[in-house]
Amino acid sequence: MAPAFEEDLRERQRLLEDFLSSCLESFAMPAGLREAMNYSLLAGGKRLRPALCLSCAALFGLEADYVLPFAAALECIHSYSLIHDDLPAMDDDDLRRGKPSSHKQFGEATAILAGDALLTDAFALMASAGLSGATRPVPAERTLGALRAVALAAGSSGMAGGQYLDMIYTARKDVTLEEIRKMQAAKTGALIAASCVSGALLAGAGAGDCGRIDAYGRSLGLAFQIVDDILNETGDEAVLGKPVGSDAEKGKLTWPALLGLEKSRELAAAAGREAVKALEAFSGAEADFLRRLVEYVLKRDS
Repeated sequence: MAPAFEEDLRERQRLLEDFLSSCLESFAMPAGLREAMNYSLLAGGKRLRPALCLSCAALFGLEADYVLPFAAALECIHSYSLIHDDLPAMDDDDLRRGKPSSHKQFGEATAILAGDALLTDAFALMASAGLSGATRPVPAERTLGALRAVALAAGSSGMAGGQYLDMIYTARKDVTLEEIRKMQAAKTGALIAASCVSGALLAGAGAGDCGRIDAYGRSLGLAFQIVDDILNETGDEAVLGKPVGSDAEKGKLTWPALLGLEKSRELAAAAGREAVKALEAFSGAEADFLRRLVEYVLKRDS
């Protein structure tokens, strides 16, 4: 990985961490709930979704200051999904990013409420994009379009629907590859794609460019999920921050379970090539960053 890319990624992550550290301060809430929300929100991670939003907005000329609330909201939604995924009624995982899962730290009821609050407060943050401290507010219709894209990605046709399919497919032997692709595209890929498209929409990108960005995000999301499945079998638990082999133990239908490791790696690489191909119409530093991000996703170890 080129040093310039790594430094650029770290700078975006630092920008996001600074904003995330205080983004919940404007919400009046009980201290215990705030502690539980920040426990998961500030636990580290790649910050991939907000970085994608910032980068796709910058690709069309919109500065980070106007996009940060929206990008932070995407991380709030992602954090909510991890809290709920870890619950005993879902994936029943006790570790997340090397620490006790939210329900192990605070109890199930507080964990559920922390997830609910992160998801709901995210929409207040998204609605404020381009307003706080901005000298040139993002037009309301752009914010509305971006907000709708994220709502669809998080709801019944996206993450929630994908999680439902993940639960009912577990341990079944009759699920097809196409059904698995659709399930994972909803559970994981939809929010990654929406992170890209929302940034483009906030910046005023046209329908054609948004379509290309959406194709990039969906292919990147597929590559990300395949690598995630591979790491669950082959990764280092100390690096991953969560148990290795848990998918197989629970009978989860993953790409390695269906295709084997080698074919799964080939499929991830093919999805990466499709993501890069979707960016052919774009040039400049931001397009280069998005291309290098594909390589980062394919080669990650956590």
